[in-house]
Amino acid sequence: MSTPDRSLLPTAPWLSIVGIGEDGLAGLGDEAKAAIGRAEIVFGGARHLELAEAAISGERHGWLSPFERSVEAVLSARGRPVVVLASGDPFFYGVGVTLSRRIPRAEMRVFPAPSSFSLAASRMGWALQDTVCISLHGRPLDLIRPHLHPGSRILALTSDSDGPAALAALLSQSGFGNSALTVLEALGGARERVSSHQAQSFALADADMLNVCAVEVFADNAAARVLAFTPGLDDGLFEHDGQITKREVRALTLSALAPKRGELLWDVGGGSGSIGIEWMLADPSLRAIAIEGHAERAARIRRNAQNFGVPSFVVFEGIAPGALEGLAAPDAIFIGGGGSEAGVMEAALAGLKPGGRLVANAVTTEMEAVLLAHHARLGGALTRIDIARASPVGQMTGWRPAMPVTQWSWVKPAKQFED
Repeated sequence: MSTPDRSLLPTAPWLSIVGIGEDGLAGLGDEAKAAIGRAEIVFGGARHLELAEAAISGERHGWLSPFERSVEAVLSARGRPVVVLASGDPFFYGVGVTLSRRIPRAEMRVFPAPSSFSLAASRMGWALQDTVCISLHGRPLDLIRPHLHPGSRILALTSDSDGPAALAALLSQSGFGNSALTVLEALGGARERVSSHQAQSFALADADMLNVCAVEVFADNAAARVLAFTPGLDDGLFEHDGQITKREVRALTLSALAPKRGELLWDVGGGSGSIGIEWMLADPSLRAIAIEGHAERAARIRRNAQNFGVPSFVVFEGIAPGALEGLAAPDAIFIGGGGSEAGVMEAALAGLKPGGRLVANAVTTEMEAVLLAHHARLGGALTRIDIARASPVGQMTGWRPAMPVTQWSWVKPAKQFED
C-alpha cells in the first residue's frame, strides 16, 4: 500500500481571517478576540491594526503594495498562528476572496462582521436582497451604469472622499440628476454620519474616506440613459460611424452566440463594439476582446464600453488574422467585418476552443460566399435575416427593406478542429 503524500492531506487551521468594523474590538466575539491574541503575526491595514491594537500580542504587518506581496507574506507564515484583519465581511468584496484562491478552506477560520452594505441597508431600511450592491472601491464608476433604472435602489462602496461627488456627477450627466443620494460615512463607529442629497445639487465637500452611497434612482425625463435588460439595445445609444450591427440583427446574433457564465468572446472587426458590449452586459462574469484595425473605431469602442458600464472590454488594435495570434482562446467568436479577407476564418476556426461557438454575419456577396463554403464543408446553421422598417412614402407609409444578412453559426466539435 502506497504512502499518501502528506502535502495533499488537510492541514489544521493556522490562518484566522477576522472581520472588524469601526467599533473595533467591542464588535468582536470572544473567539475572534482570542484568535487575535494568540496570533504570532497579525496582518491588516493601518486602520485595522489600530482598531485591534489592544488585543495584538504578536508582530504587526501592514499591507504592502502591490497587495500580492502581502499575500506571499501570509503564505510564507503557513503553519504559524496568523490573523488577517479585514473590513466587515471578508468574503464580500474582501480580502478573504483573494486569500481563498491560494489557501485551502480547511486551513482557515473566518470570523465575519457585518459588511458595509449590511450596515447601510439597515440604516436606510432597505431589503438587502432587493438592493443592488456594488463595489466601486478601486474600480471604475462606470460599472454602475447598467444598474441605473428608475425605481432601482443601489448601495455603492466608493474609493475615497471624492467618490460621492464623482458619483453624483455621473448620475447627473446620465439623466438621473433627480436621484436621491444618501452618503453613509464611517458606519458603525463614533464618526458615523448620514446625509441626504439630490444628485444634481450635491454639495457635500468633506465626506469621510470610508463611505457607502445609497442611491434611489429617479430619471430626469424619458431621455435618461437606461440600458434595457434585453439584447438588441437601441442603435442610438451607441456612438458609431455606420459600422454597427443593427439592433434586430444584434439580438439574433447574441442569441446565436449564447453567452454562458465566465466565457470569453472575440469580436472580430469590432466596428462600434456593440456585440462585445452587449455580450458583457449579459453577466458580470463575461469577458470580451474586440479586434479592430482602425484606430478611430478602436477609440470609439473604448468610449462606448465606458458609457455602457463595461470598462474592462479589451480593445486590441490590429488586423485579423495576424492580430488573433497570442490572444487567449475564446469560448465564442463573432465575425462581423473582414471575414472575407484571406486567412481570417481559418484563424478564427483554429483559435476557437473545442465546443465553442462561432457566429459570422455577411451583408456582402463576397462574405456570403465564404459562409456558404464553410457551411458546405463543416455544417452548422445558415439563417437569412431580412428586416423591413416602415417609413414615409410621400403622404403614406411603406416598407423599406434593410440589406439582408446571411448568418452562419457553428459549434466546434469537442475533438480539436483540423483543416
